[in-house]
Amino acid sequence: MATDTVLSLTGISRHYGQGETLLTILKDANFSLTSGETVALVAPSGTGKSTLLHIAGLLEHPDGGEVEVGGQLCTALSDERRTAVRRGSIGFVYQFHHLLPEFSALENIMMPQMIAGLPMAEARERAAQLLDYMRIGHRADHRPGELSGGEQQRVAIARAVANAPLILLADEPTGNLDPETASYVFSALGALVRQSGLAALIATHNHELARKMDRCVTIEDGRIVEYMA
Repeated sequence: MATDTVLSLTGISRHYGQGETLLTILKDANFSLTSGETVALVAPSGTGKSTLLHIAGLLEHPDGGEVEVGGQLCTALSDERRTAVRRGSIGFVYQFHHLLPEFSALENIMMPQMIAGLPMAEARERAAQLLDYMRIGHRADHRPGELSGGEQQRVAIARAVANAPLILLADEPTGNLDPETASYVFSALGALVRQSGLAALIATHNHELARKMDRCVTIEDGRIVEYMA
């Protein structure tokens, strides 16, 4: 496994106002992720999993601390520069696939590549390769509504990695799937991580899937701590 650190969170704090009360979600939280590594983030609802993923993905500013992506300090960057780093280095997968319903599976994966400036022919070729890798190449011309839940999530994963990001952040990516389908989707994701050297931080409530990852972390009293699954 490569040991290059692609994501580093140092001294992260995040607070929210709730009436006259200040609610502390993260407090001096530290975390790092290396290329080729899968890390499970397992914690009860309301402890800050989504907040942590949003901060790591440069979608939300921390109140304190520093986020480093691919060796670049990002907290003080302008919104424009943060967006550029996010588009180039980070892929996202959510519990709901968020595929565009009017486009085919192939076109959904082509879209982010073309937005990034890749010619249509190259985007189509890479999209087809990713669908084949996820074992749904035969469903390339089908729209999301014609796909099963597991197929939709595999398309969503392929779309998230279409631009070869350094980091994949996933928020309950198998939460809507039955156990057998969830295991299959996770296996496909794990194979993709190993093959590409991608780093993945995956929030999940599924302890069985968490145990298949390289390590597990949780959130306790606003801090990120490692534990044995």
